[in-house]
Amino acid sequence: MREHVFSVTKDDCEIQTFCAGGKGGQHQNKVATAVRIIHRASGAVGVARDTRSQHANMRAAFERMAESEKFQKWVRIECARRKSGKTIDQIVEEQMAPNNIVTEVRDVAGKWAIVS
Repeated sequence: MREHVFSVTKDDCEIQTFCAGGKGGQHQNKVATAVRIIHRASGAVGVARDTRSQHANMRAAFERMAESEKFQKWVRIECARRKSGKTIDQIVEEQMAPNNIVTEVRDVAGKWAIVS
């Protein structure tokens, strides 16, 4: 079962609307229906200009931003940080402790051997 750690809303994002070329005839450059959403903390971006509805494009842009690789990486890091209560630097420092690092070399037979 998944645990709810935090939520991301439109308040966490910068929302930009703009005119998009394409279908729409004489109104295509007069109505700002295209939407770009930028998540401030991660820098992830989602853009939609699929429909003539700004509301529908906003929903699609938010979904694309949330599905982006950049946002997904940020979510994993943020979850780890919030669950542990530690900063990213503290987590990295713990992971780089000598007891967590294994050094291996190839011996003459070509097999890997752990260096003590």
